[in-house]
Amino acid sequence: MDRLLIAVLLGLLQGVLEWLPVSSEGNVAIALSALGAAPGTAVAYGLFLHGGTAVSATVYFRGEFADLLRSVPEWRPDGAFEADAATLTFLVVATLASGVVGVASFLALESLVSALTGGAFVALVGALLVLTGVVQRVAGRDGGGEAPGSETGQDRSGETDEVSADARPDGGADDADFGDRTTPDAIDAVLVGALQGLAILPGVSRSGTTTSALLLRGYDGEAAFRLSFLLSVPAAVGAAGIAVVEQGGLPGVSPAAAVVALATAAVVGYATVDGLLRVVRRVAFWAVCVGLGGLTVVGGVLVVVV
Repeated sequence: MDRLLIAVLLGLLQGVLEWLPVSSEGNVAIALSALGAAPGTAVAYGLFLHGGTAVSATVYFRGEFADLLRSVPEWRPDGAFEADAATLTFLVVATLASGVVGVASFLALESLVSALTGGAFVALVGALLVLTGVVQRVAGRDGGGEAPGSETGQDRSGETDEVSADARPDGGADDADFGDRTTPDAIDAVLVGALQGLAILPGVSRSGTTTSALLLRGYDGEAAFRLSFLLSVPAAVGAAGIAVVEQGGLPGVSPAAAVVALATAAVVGYATVDGLLRVVRRVAFWAVCVGLGGLTVVGGVLVVVV
């Protein structure tokens, strides 16, 4: 298959799946493994493509980021987690925590994937996808509502969309909000940041994991999605940078193919984020994670056995 066509398809996959609580990186890695790519290359490419959707999120939430930048001069340590400064502090602290945990996870992952080939690597990715689905399901059950993705969402203008009872999959009352918290604290920042760092592992959904954690911490759906997607930008840029620097580029991937894949991920990500956030609010994607992960594990095991 033509390399540029593969780049377009991978960028399309990343641009669509980044907004869903399933692992875009894991699915990109699975696709590349199916095409014969080495595990290390598959992981690095999957991380690299996050740079494209980081551009999408930045443009989509440009108003929110502009407000945060304007608040920087007024930030003071003694009011770091007060209402006006809490989001900015949360993003900074959580990003630092993500960096520490993410680098450690990536180094451990590098040693692991270098020892895996073919079906074993695919099975590992599938197991992590199943784990992501279980985490989302637990969050939904303990909170008394649907798993992440069944609440309200926020568009680029800051307005919210409510999902009526008859629009929900179970037809029940609108009880999906897990709490009424909207202002993050230091515990939220460290916890969510650390969990996001672990999402550098292929198969672990960044959005699903961080949103689940925020829901379990008592945030309603709108606040959880808002914080999770704002936090995705520095994390995505960092993940892409780690992949390129550590690998010294992308082995076996031409500069032209890399640019095409990145641009496709950015354009598709921006074009689909609003519609996909609406879909996420109506579909139990924990089941998608478990189902896809289970099939992937079976396929990987069959490759090893055969």
